[in-house]
Amino acid sequence: MDIVGFLKSQFICHLLICYIFIVSGLIINFIQLFTLILWPINKQLFRRINCRLAYCISSQMVMLLEWWSGTDCTLYTDPESYRKYGKENAIVILNHNFEIDFLCGWNFCERFGVLGSSKVLAKKELSYMPIIGWMWYFLEIVFCKRKWEEDRKTVMQKLLNLRDYPEHFWFLIHCEGTRFTEQKHQISMQVAEAKGLPKLKYHLLPRTKGFAVTVQCLRNV
Repeated sequence: MDIVGFLKSQFICHLLICYIFIVSGLIINFIQLFTLILWPINKQLFRRINCRLAYCISSQMVMLLEWWSGTDCTLYTDPESYRKYGKENAIVILNHNFEIDFLCGWNFCERFGVLGSSKVLAKKELSYMPIIGWMWYFLEIVFCKRKWEEDRKTVMQKLLNLRDYPEHFWFLIHCEGTRFTEQKHQISMQVAEAKGLPKLKYHLLPRTKGFAVTVQCLRNV
C-alpha cells in the first residue's frame, strides 16, 4: 500500500474530511442566508453568487468520489454532442440503483462546468437537511412531496422560475423516482404486467409525470 492509500484508510483522515466538510458547509450556508438581501434588489446576482457558493460544497463531494473512492465515471457520446456539453441547458436522466448515483451525475456536471448551478427534483424532506439541503434551497432546487395532486402546481411554478436562470444548468432526474431494491422491483414488475408494459430486468418502471412536466416547462430555455 502506498502512502496515499495508507492515509485514505486512516480514521484520522476520515475525521478530518468530515470536519472540513461540515464546518465549511455550515459557514457557506450562513453566507447564503445573507445573500437573501440581494433577491429583491438583483435576483440574477443572487443566483450567480449562490452558484459559486454551492460549488464550494458540492465540489468536495465530487473530490471524495474521484480521489478518495477512486471511482472512474466513463462517458460514451458522439463528438458532435460532446461539443455542446456545458454550453447549453440540459435535462439529464439517471437510473437510481445506488446511493451515490447523484454523485456520478455531479461528476459529469463538474467536468463540463455546471456543477455549481446543477438542479435536481428532490424530496421535500431534503430541504431541511443542513449543508446539502440548505444549499439546494438557495439554488432554487425543485422540491416535491411525491403526491402529484399537491405537487403539480408548485413543481410547475418552480420550473418556470428557472427559465430566466443566468447560468447554464443541467437538471438531473432519476427517472425511476426512487432507489432500486428487489422488493420495489417486484412491485414495479407487477404493475408492468397489469398494464401490459415490458418487464425490465434491472430497472424500475420510469415515472413519466415529473419528466414530462420538466420538459414542458424548460423547453427551449
